[in-house]
Amino acid sequence: MSTLDKREEGFEKKFALDEEQKFRAEARRNRLLGLWAAEKLGISGEAATAYAKEVVAADFEEAGDADVLRKVMGDFAAKNVAITEQAIRARMSELIAVAAAEVKAGK
Repeated sequence: MSTLDKREEGFEKKFALDEEQKFRAEARRNRLLGLWAAEKLGISGEAATAYAKEVVAADFEEAGDADVLRKVMGDFAAKNVAITEQAIRARMSELIAVAAAEVKAGK
């Protein structure tokens, strides 16, 4: 195996690892968002954990964050919780940083 082949293989492994960490961070962010939203919706305990799992599952409907945002906004609207889309997006941005740090730390 040439040096170039080894280098290419190294880049491929790094890309795969980066993509896996990104996926795990987004899933963790969605779980944290679900727990945050559950608190705002007055849901606690096991019901909050179940709700957070629903938010994580919502992310598999389509690519991107729109499906998660739509779920949380719809649930807030159904319960008459007044939170803007911008506030939810801001919270998602905060939580992705937290989630990425946790994934990197191996938590």
